[in-house]
Amino acid sequence: MAADEKAQAKGEQVEGKVKKVAGGAVGNESLKAKGEAKESQGDLRAAKEKAKDAVKPK
Repeated sequence: MAADEKAQAKGEQVEGKVKKVAGGAVGNESLKAKGEAKESQGDLRAAKEKAKDAVKPK
């Protein structure tokens, strides 16, 4: 399950970055804001997974 979550986090980060860059390139502030939000969502999901890995006994 953790691998799925990590992959989903990376996907959200990439999708967000693409939208953010595309919105900035064409001057679409709404698309840029949506991209920033999606990228942040991915960052938070990745941080959650890192915290779970740090707590998990080895």
